[in-house]
Amino acid sequence: MTGVPADGVDAARAHLARGRAVVLPNPAPLTYVVAATTPDAVNRAKGRPVGQPVALWVHHPATAELVLRALDLSAAAAGTARRLLSDERVTLLAPLGRDHAPPGRLAPATHDGWTLLFGARWEPLRPVLDAHPVLYVSSANRTGHPPAATAARARAAFPGDVAVLDAAALPGTAPDAADAAPRAATTTIRLHPDGHMEPHRSGAQDRPYAGIAAYVDHLRAAYAPGR
Repeated sequence: MTGVPADGVDAARAHLARGRAVVLPNPAPLTYVVAATTPDAVNRAKGRPVGQPVALWVHHPATAELVLRALDLSAAAAGTARRLLSDERVTLLAPLGRDHAPPGRLAPATHDGWTLLFGARWEPLRPVLDAHPVLYVSSANRTGHPPAATAARARAAFPGDVAVLDAAALPGTAPDAADAAPRAATTTIRLHPDGHMEPHRSGAQDRPYAGIAAYVDHLRAAYAPGR
């Protein structure tokens, strides 16, 4: 069971255009992720039920604005959401608007009225991302295993029909360093309609702090509505 190299940006875009899952790099301290234009492809790559919720990757400004309009967030809280997604690169659990069902593209990322959003927009990856403004995403791991910190580990973990884009194939990036600072999946934060933040799942962003609670205290001070 070995994932195949994506051979570069053009190949990764082509795999995504054909509806296939592709493992993509993120900057340290984040791990690789697996993404596709459909949630089913992401879940199949991970070896889990195809109906399981996945995050919507709101990397594209137009997608972000459409999504934010569908959420139950005050104007100030929506601004906080933008900054948390783009600046901190966390994953957000945000409340769906109470007066309507989720738009089609949000439905696979919504469960019990909360929508799961990932927003990292790493500059070297933009040639891949910008070609696909709507993507679904999850940590680059098979269910029950840790997410891959390097392309080599991703290729070892995923089946052969899942392409893997090595960070070294992106302009201006270096090969993965397997023994560099530990990587982890993103911290997940729950954002309430008034902008109040709560910890949901520990991850890479809170590791420099005393824990996820201390990291959320930092976020409340730095990104609270009106700041």
